[in-house]
Amino acid sequence: MTTTSCTTPHPPAWDELVAAALLGTERRTPPVQPRPGRDPAAALLDEAALRTVQRRAALLPAAAGARPEAAPDDPRPPLPAAAARRLALLLADRAGSGGGRQGSAPDLTELLPQWLTAANGHGHRAPAALLPGLLDAARARSDLRSEALALAGPRGLWLARLNPQWAYALRGTAAGSAALPAAAGEQVWHEGLFAERVALLASLRRGDPAAARELLATTWAEERAEDRLMFLDTLREGVSLADEPFLEQALSDRSRNVRALAAELLSALPGSALAARMAERARACVALDVAGTREDRRIAVEAPPECDSAMQRDGVVAKPPSGRGERSWWLTQLVEAAPLATWYERLGVTDAAGAVALPVADGWQPDLHAAWCRAAVRQRDADWARALLGPATAPPAPEGAAWRDPAKLLSALPPAERAAWVADFISAHGLSDAFRLLGVCTVPWAEPLGRAVVDALDIARDAGSYPWSFSGVMGMAERCLDPAEAGRLEVLTAVPDTESAPPGAAGYWAEAFRRLVGTLRLRGVMHEELAGPTA
Repeated sequence: MTTTSCTTPHPPAWDELVAAALLGTERRTPPVQPRPGRDPAAALLDEAALRTVQRRAALLPAAAGARPEAAPDDPRPPLPAAAARRLALLLADRAGSGGGRQGSAPDLTELLPQWLTAANGHGHRAPAALLPGLLDAARARSDLRSEALALAGPRGLWLARLNPQWAYALRGTAAGSAALPAAAGEQVWHEGLFAERVALLASLRRGDPAAARELLATTWAEERAEDRLMFLDTLREGVSLADEPFLEQALSDRSRNVRALAAELLSALPGSALAARMAERARACVALDVAGTREDRRIAVEAPPECDSAMQRDGVVAKPPSGRGERSWWLTQLVEAAPLATWYERLGVTDAAGAVALPVADGWQPDLHAAWCRAAVRQRDADWARALLGPATAPPAPEGAAWRDPAKLLSALPPAERAAWVADFISAHGLSDAFRLLGVCTVPWAEPLGRAVVDALDIARDAGSYPWSFSGVMGMAERCLDPAEAGRLEVLTAVPDTESAPPGAAGYWAEAFRRLVGTLRLRGVMHEELAGPTA
């Protein structure tokens, strides 16, 4: 058997063989010397076959690389033995069957994020033997990365440097560590990958907002437009009037998206110069019509006649979306960027409820209230959000009031008030329109909210509703209900005797409640394990 067709002293590089094969021996001389009378193409194929076997068989001998440095110490206490075993089971389930539901068994893939959050709350470190599985899980699911890397700690980052598949950990944490020396941070900022630079800037912003802003300013003029947009978005966290000079300069950026984001950030600062300019424009468009008696008072609106260059510099987009009038589009942008305190004196009211209660002339109420809603969310103003939400027990908004987005307005309320409002909403209107509202409530749900959800599910079951319509809420309840509720829910695990239920629905309801109770109990056990004695 012929072992080689190459008579050259050094075997050709694999890339050279591939290039010659792709281009053909007529266009590129093959990097092999065929024997006399031998076709060059055949010699190339022989050489490729030999090299393929060599590549599959083993690596060529090479000098030994430097040994990795020792793993750093992690001073945090180890996980309790029972909690460590639980983590191993959760990671094994993820890597094996992929988790998911099997009858009434809990969905372990959905319990892993909660377990990680709880473990970090106790300040434990992950067992060294489980670090590879933990890093693999976080690589597959980006929603796990923050908590998984926190649990993995410095040893997880050390291990990630040895495997290119775990490079996400270095981009997201190591490069952005606030503990990096100043010189190392400068090097990452000027030489690192984009993701590394974003992580560094975000981490620095959390620890030293001014330093992050100053670092961004050093390279701002040379950055690409899409990169400037991402970097500017990191200033959203903790934005303050100290950022105003930088953001004012960004209003003149050559990128429209960057200008719009800078204007949005400035409008979230009621004391900014941009907010004052927007307030002046909005006051010229919205006023109190005092003609007639006091009971006849109403808000008069005159939309701006044009969108001049100064308005556009302050973030007003001139071209409206399809189907939207230009003047109403300009008006809402002005109002949502103006400080909400503007309207007390302008409308002769003392609070947000008084402004919201005033009638609006000529059908401008949807546009005006929609802009106030966005302003309340942007400025995190609970009083205005509360007034625009109205009572949770009120009838659903009519067709023309689609401007109100309760889920976004709820985000501006304190967590306890948010949960109470959603509980009242569910008690009055059921679960059909509550899914998005539940998503903004703090976990675990407060007792009144949890009770309202369970009662609504029980009512839906007894009414013969299709159970599959509530699978999303049921899954959310498994993750968000207080584990202490498990005992109270035991009575719901029996198969209901409901003649009006669709075929198979009764069994589904019973199985779903059994899964809910089992998941809550398992979550309770997990918390007990994490609170136990360390290994």
